[in-house]
Amino acid sequence: MVLHDVATGVEQVVHETPDLIEAPNWSPCGTFLVLNGGGRVFRLTLADGAIHWIDTGALRALNNDHGISPDGKTLVVSESPGRGTSCIYTLPITGGTPTKVTPVVPSYFHGWSPEGTTLTYTARRDGLFQICTIPVTGGDETQLTSGPGHKDGPDYSADGQWIWFNSDHHGATPDIWRVRTDGTDLQQMTDDAPVNWFPHPSPDGRRVLYLAYPEDVEGHPRGKEVALKLMPQDGGAARTLAEFHGGQGSINVPNWSPDGTRFAYVRYART
Repeated sequence: MVLHDVATGVEQVVHETPDLIEAPNWSPCGTFLVLNGGGRVFRLTLADGAIHWIDTGALRALNNDHGISPDGKTLVVSESPGRGTSCIYTLPITGGTPTKVTPVVPSYFHGWSPEGTTLTYTARRDGLFQICTIPVTGGDETQLTSGPGHKDGPDYSADGQWIWFNSDHHGATPDIWRVRTDGTDLQQMTDDAPVNWFPHPSPDGRRVLYLAYPEDVEGHPRGKEVALKLMPQDGGAARTLAEFHGGQGSINVPNWSPDGTRFAYVRYART
């Protein structure tokens, strides 16, 4: 588990384990991370490295699609008890009884709107993965994208006006795209050889972090030589911040520190 300082490039390893852990969320208060492992989620306190498992009630098959509300009070998780069954739930950040959010499965959480009222997620509908939103309290979902291709990893811009995601619907390897929250003004933001996934806009509204695989990789597997890249939010050349062994589970969900100076990611040992 690594913290990366964007300005200096200095990295700090805050947790090492032989067990599989994934997908760090940085708490809005800045004092802890939420990660998943073994079908559960836990808090990693940054001051002392202590681990506190979060009570998620009957949910015991949590995947790496989870997040924290902007006010820091609520945790959102996705549970997959079987293939194609992922469902989104909310619960208190301290643990407790989960509340079901998405009426249709599979649905995989990825982003929380800045004002805290709406979730965005990727969902397989009619055999295709699309980008959707839904009120955090549940109700009817809104499908923002349509047509062929695999669309994944949606996350909100800091101003709440855009949802960023990755897609291969244009017939090429996955690139980074963004769309207005009402589904209009679809824009392609990268057009290069790497296989690009999981964009995360920074809290200051200036930059977007994403994961880049080699161009011959299909999907978003674990155990690949990957890079973390940073691009201007309005488009332009990206710079490489880190190269490491990782992939699935490294930055699947929002991972910026609240002040936007650092981000968290998971890297894996080469075997």
